[in-house]
Amino acid sequence: MNIGWNVETFISILSLALSLTLTILIIKIDWKKYGFLYLLSSIIGVILCYIFIYLGFYIFPYRLFPQISQIPFTAILTIFPLYVLIGVRYSPKSWSWKIPFYWALVHTGMFFESWVEHSTQLIKYYSPWDTWDSYTWWWIYLLVFEWVGGLIISQELRKPIDQELLRYGKLGWFILHFILISTTFLAGVYLQTTLLQSK
Repeated sequence: MNIGWNVETFISILSLALSLTLTILIIKIDWKKYGFLYLLSSIIGVILCYIFIYLGFYIFPYRLFPQISQIPFTAILTIFPLYVLIGVRYSPKSWSWKIPFYWALVHTGMFFESWVEHSTQLIKYYSPWDTWDSYTWWWIYLLVFEWVGGLIISQELRKPIDQELLRYGKLGWFILHFILISTTFLAGVYLQTTLLQSK
């Protein structure tokens, strides 16, 4: 087991504990259906991750269990499926509001992934893979499982956010725009600064 007094260990353990806690809270609503969705999204996440590693797109230099796997399975088996569960459980009914909802989820995930890629040894990209590729695959993964989740999880087991809360002037509207604007500009400025420093 690879544990030390470093930011990688702290992030790995904190994200594992937080994602497991939130996952259990959602799965206990219906163990069979949400559990199956969790298991399915975990398996697909691991398969995709191994494919991308095999193709040389990225590596995970620091892992809690480096002898067991090339991927940080503690993260891949918890964080990404948690995103799926949150999306399926809480995404608004109308696609005109699902897209901004997922947009905020993807931007939040990508903001942290970009920071981790540039500031830690948890993940490192190799050309031709870059932030845009990760961003695209976040969208593909979450939207495919929004559709799959709709087949597995019945409407009475979902709790879609009231789209009225997302309309202009409402709290949800401000939260969505804060996430989108802050992640776009802060991440953009941060990445640009990092790229300039590396030249």
